[in-house]
Order: sequence, then structure tokens, then C-alpha cells
Amino acid sequence: MKLGEKQVLTVVKKVDFGVYLGSDEERVLLPKKQVPAGIEAGDPVEVFLYKDSSDRMIATTNEPKLMLGELAVLDVVDVGRIGAFLDWGLEKDLLLPFKEQTVKVEKGDRCLVSLYVDKSGRLCATMKVYPLLRTDSPYKKDDMVTGTVYDISKDIGVFVAVDNQYSALIPRREVYGRMHMGQQIDARVTAVKADGKLDLSVRGKIPEQMDKDADLIMERIMRNGGALLFTDKAAPERIKAELGMSKAAFKRAVGRLLKQGKITIDEKQGKILQSNRNGL
Repeated sequence: MKLGEKQVLTVVKKVDFGVYLGSDEERVLLPKKQVPAGIEAGDPVEVFLYKDSSDRMIATTNEPKLMLGELAVLDVVDVGRIGAFLDWGLEKDLLLPFKEQTVKVEKGDRCLVSLYVDKSGRLCATMKVYPLLRTDSPYKKDDMVTGTVYDISKDIGVFVAVDNQYSALIPRREVYGRMHMGQQIDARVTAVKADGKLDLSVRGKIPEQMDKDADLIMERIMRNGGALLFTDKAAPERIKAELGMSKAAFKRAVGRLLKQGKITIDEKQGKILQSNRNGL
């Protein structure tokens, strides 16, 4: 019998509180409320095996959201003395021990995890999924992909599991705005490394991104009553904090808006103003 996996077992005995599956030498209980109607001794049943709150092996016909060898994004439903508890579709929540958390999680968070059997023979979750991610993705440069944020490093960038199975990174220079663990993102592949890992960007190619950045700047100017209180001479940190873009991207977008006649720059006041052509 394989803990943490789905398997087909045979009914060996019916009792008032369920049926026993397996063989005369090794058997596991399938509780009565899980037993399919009309089942008899000798019939096969597909079940998932895990341990109940008393650490006894038990079978279920319910579908778990995660099995051994898989990755899944699960919701944190509670935090206790020894770790967090995740909803994985079964009656007993799945333990995510504190030592298996790459960052501290709270109730209501979502996190990408895999399943493992601990030293006591119990199924537990871990956020340390990096070694399990594959490097044989079918994606190439400029493909659009979807993934889950599973780790964040201030020095390196944001680690993403594309399709929840392929190893990818948004390098620090490409990180814009706030990102959080468990976040689902859409990104563009900027490079496929020699080892098969992907580099990603949440920004589009420069021509398309320039239009989006220009729209964002105009939206901010109009929201502020027709002015942006800094120019392209501002510090890169301020530009990124205010608009979520690099100084280079800001300068490109400002240049486009100037060329289109939508803005003017007041160097004395250090402001970008909406052009008179646009109603001021």
C-alpha cells in the first residue's frame, strides 16, 4: 500500500463502519460514508491513502488536490503551534511545518507546495519546491506563459513555477510592483537558459510596453489634476515607487507623450503638465 498515492485495492471484508481493502496480510479501512453503493467483497475500488488524526492509515474515495510527486497551489486555512494547515480536499487538513516554509504564511494565504512523507511516516507539505521543478519546458523566447510565485529574493528576483511545473525567474531588474507568494502572473519569456530554465518579464516588448507606460503616465497626470510632480530627472527609486517602471522606461514613455503633444515639461517647477491641447 502506497501512502500519498491513488491506487486500486480489493474489498476483503465488509463491516458496519465501512469496508476493509487490501489483503489478509495488509488492510486499510474505507469509512462507510466513502463506500460506493452496492460494493461487495472482491470488488476493486480506487482510493487515496493518507493518515487520519490518530495517525492510522485510512482510505478515501475523495479526490486530493495534491499527491506525491506533484505540485499544487493550496489555501492556508489555519496556523497552529507546529505549522500551517492547508486545504487539500480531504477531511484532515495538510500540515505545512514551519521548517518547510520558505516564508512565514498566514491564514488566507496561498502557496505552491509539494507533498512528502516525514520521518514519522506522515504526509506533510513543503514550500521548498525548487528541486522538483522541471527544465524541459516547451516554451521559447517571447512566448507568453502563466505561473505561480513560489519564492522571492531581494538580491536575485522572483522565482516562478510556470504551469506549476517549470523553473523560471523574473530577474531583479525586471521586477515591477509588489509580488507575493502564491500570486498567479502572466509573463513573457525573455530567455531560455542553457540549462533549460526560463527568464521572464512581466512587461511587454518595448514598443507595446511604451504605449502602456504612456497610458499609465497620462492616467496619473489626469488623476492628479493635470500634473505629475516629478520629471524624467527624478531618481530611479522614486519613479519605480510611484509608477512601477524603470527610469529608462519612464523616459521612453515621456518622450512618446511629448512627441504626441499630450504633455509639456515645466523644468522650473519640476513637473510634467497635461498639454493645452488636452483641455487645460
